[in-house]
Amino acid sequence: MPSLTRTLCHTLPFLLLAQAAQAQTPAEPAFTSVQTADFAIAGSLSNSWADFDRDGDLDLAVSLKGGDIRLYRNDKGHFVNVGPQLGLPTSGPEMRGVAWGDYDGDGWADLLGGATMPDQLSLVFHNKGGKAFTNVAPELGLTIPGRSARQTSWIDYDNDGDLDVYSANRIGANALFRNDGGKFTQVFAGTGPSDTRPTVGACWFDYDRDGDLDVFLANQSGAPDSLWRNDGTGFVDVAASIGLDNPGRTKEEGGVGCAVGDYDNDGHLDLFVPNYGVNALYHNNGDGSFTNVAKDMGVGIENHAVGAVWGDYDNDGFIDLFVTSYTGERNQQQPKNSLFHNEAGKGFVNVLTPTSKINVGDHGVQWVDYDRDGAIDLSVMRGYTDKGGHFLFHNDMAPAAAKRSLSVLLLDAKGRFTRMGAEVRLYDKAGKIVATRQLSTGDGYNSENAAPVHFGLKTLEPVTVEVTWMGAKGRKLQTIRNVKPGQYAGKSLIVTESK
Repeated sequence: MPSLTRTLCHTLPFLLLAQAAQAQTPAEPAFTSVQTADFAIAGSLSNSWADFDRDGDLDLAVSLKGGDIRLYRNDKGHFVNVGPQLGLPTSGPEMRGVAWGDYDGDGWADLLGGATMPDQLSLVFHNKGGKAFTNVAPELGLTIPGRSARQTSWIDYDNDGDLDVYSANRIGANALFRNDGGKFTQVFAGTGPSDTRPTVGACWFDYDRDGDLDVFLANQSGAPDSLWRNDGTGFVDVAASIGLDNPGRTKEEGGVGCAVGDYDNDGHLDLFVPNYGVNALYHNNGDGSFTNVAKDMGVGIENHAVGAVWGDYDNDGFIDLFVTSYTGERNQQQPKNSLFHNEAGKGFVNVLTPTSKINVGDHGVQWVDYDRDGAIDLSVMRGYTDKGGHFLFHNDMAPAAAKRSLSVLLLDAKGRFTRMGAEVRLYDKAGKIVATRQLSTGDGYNSENAAPVHFGLKTLEPVTVEVTWMGAKGRKLQTIRNVKPGQYAGKSLIVTESK
């Protein structure tokens, strides 16, 4: 009996703690499938969102196996595929990813698709006033032959005001192309970001806060990851020295994507890397270094992860994390996704079950408020087997909670969407930071949006909005005070870069 008593005394507290933790596990969120029959198309790979026709809502581009690039126009929450009539391909070379960006600065978002096979060419579709798209890749110098495309990003690496292109390569050297008056020239060939490791994910962010964008590369086949610090006239790989290289992986393991976000609301941008193997979550220590806290935070699971994206799906003020992953043999793969609820920056809990209706993805994923109700919805791709689809799920959050949010659209001084990598921070009336977002430079699996950033909020109290722009003179702050989130229900706070 004394032995049993001692055992109970030691184990009972842990049992009670486990029961309490289980009782506090957030419920799986309520989502409703949208246009299920229309979107149930096998071989769906990547998805990217932009208001291509400038009618005030976000439209959906999807790349599929077989070369089809679908463009769904958002007509007040109903989606119609207008790709064929606007000049996008219905067959041909497979485009492994899609990215929106206004490369020529005419105010209309253009669409780039990266070719999967090295004997195929990438495509750049110039947006003609929302009425038609024309492939202009050859005349721009962006066919990028000899590449197995993964992430392709529009970014302004040299802070000259126009969008350059970075192309990750699964089978050879990556490439950075500088925009010179609407024509593109490869720069740093054979050095720096022209990394020859097999790269799948690429995320640009100003990790060292010196005013220009640096690039993290998630590399496959056991190669260590890299972070190329942008020094203006060149790039230096500092991944090993700041704790971001993730060495020692087997040939079967490696980085597949990346997603930048401030999960603990300390104002510093952290980095999540979905892996073949154990995922990585790098906490930004604020001094230029990072610490992998994935296991301690509950996201360092063993998986075959592909895509990841941050988003505050429950508007509690902390960004959550959706990860697409799969299991099973080739042509029999089954989704094994995770939706990690952020426990106020202290840890994460996966709220998905194997039978969840949103456990359907194995490739691309994005959070998007397509109906502008304040709650972010889920767009997720399934590319394997004949049960694929580009599924869209409406977030059924209660209307009052959905309105507890703020959407912020960032435009350059001429009103164009060209400031990928710009940062937005919210502060409360006491000057305490509330949350941080970055305008995406590539996440979700080989995609890039031209869309507002979304903040879930604990309250609708006024906030100060601080935008950090990257420019010729480094980081430039622009502040908008006494912003009342309730005044922006159903629309975005538009911040135009000051001259």
